[in-house]
Amino acid sequence: MNRRARRNHTPAFKAKVALAAIKGDRTLAELAEQFDVHPNQITTWKAQLEGGAADVFGPSNGAAQPAIDVKSLHAKIGELTLENDFLEGALTKAGLLSAKR
Repeated sequence: MNRRARRNHTPAFKAKVALAAIKGDRTLAELAEQFDVHPNQITTWKAQLEGGAADVFGPSNGAAQPAIDVKSLHAKIGELTLENDFLEGALTKAGLLSAKR
């Protein structure tokens, strides 16, 4: 008995098969014959579609990632760098920090 080479199905094909399974107007056996895939594979794709369907309408965790303001981050980095340089200079003058650093 010859084995069929492993096939990679496109996401569009998987969605088409899963939607046909969700419709429920044909049995899994009929769909498997029509699309030439195993019934267990159809069940898996159907479950994946049902599980991920909510993500189509927005993020699943309910909270969107906040936008990162790069300008304000660069400003904060500059501010902290100036503060560190100032404090390093003050500590060096006071003799608490070696100048060789």
